[in-house]
Amino acid sequence: MYDPSQLRTFLAVAQTLSFTQAARRLGLRQSTVSQHVRRLEEATGRPLFTRDTHSVELTEDGEAMLGFARTILQAHERASAFFTGTRLRGRLRFGASEDFVVTRLPEILQSFRSEHPEVDLELTVELSGTLNARLEAGRLDLILAKRRADETGGELVWQDALIWIGSPQLRLDPDRPVPLIVFPPPGITRARALEALEAQGRAWRIACTSSSLSGNIAAARAGLGVMAHTRGLVPPGLSRVPARAGLPELGEVDFVLRKGRRGGATQRAADALAAAILAGGDRLHRPH
Repeated sequence: MYDPSQLRTFLAVAQTLSFTQAARRLGLRQSTVSQHVRRLEEATGRPLFTRDTHSVELTEDGEAMLGFARTILQAHERASAFFTGTRLRGRLRFGASEDFVVTRLPEILQSFRSEHPEVDLELTVELSGTLNARLEAGRLDLILAKRRADETGGELVWQDALIWIGSPQLRLDPDRPVPLIVFPPPGITRARALEALEAQGRAWRIACTSSSLSGNIAAARAGLGVMAHTRGLVPPGLSRVPARAGLPELGEVDFVLRKGRRGGATQRAADALAAAILAGGDRLHRPH
């Protein structure tokens, strides 16, 4: 009843909330993406998105279709692998930004392991800058990491805004330097926060530095300062800093998949895990 190519297009639009970004991810024309979505909506008899010139949002039926689309595509992939006789095996070194620890990434990895038990999966959790460096050095085969919105390279999983967050009880004194909670270099959110404050001419000081997301979250909950963070991944107990605090806008950040250059069995395993992450990409910015 449902065409797998249309379901893949639907997932790409649902995850990026952009027909343009979905077309770029899939290597299709935007008109083709629109056609796939229209045909899927005709097949279901329900609108899956509400859209205008500025935004794209899932309808309730679109939200329901997310789970069905993932299940259908996973069954399609399993059937294809069974009848072509291809079983993935080998060692895959996967790196992920710590942002994803509180999302559904563990569930996606667990599902991948159960479907491909002969792949020896090694997970590295690090800062995005460190993951990129290790990928370039050939020490990782696939990474899921942040990329500044003005950069290129990698396969877009989704795009989100960076915002300032902190304890709901925190009050910033406009006459004193902004207390910052940051990752050490080469953290992307650290660099963006400092650049934005410098451009605004706002004084700042480092109140806490930790390479651990949990450490930074603990410091923020304790009211030590504010931190730049992805809007869709705000941890419990923290909230967006009100606009009246006068902090500068931080722009957007991309979450992308990047692959190494090993080829062979490793490349096939990396392709399969990348496909699983893309299929479940909407769950990655929905915390437990």
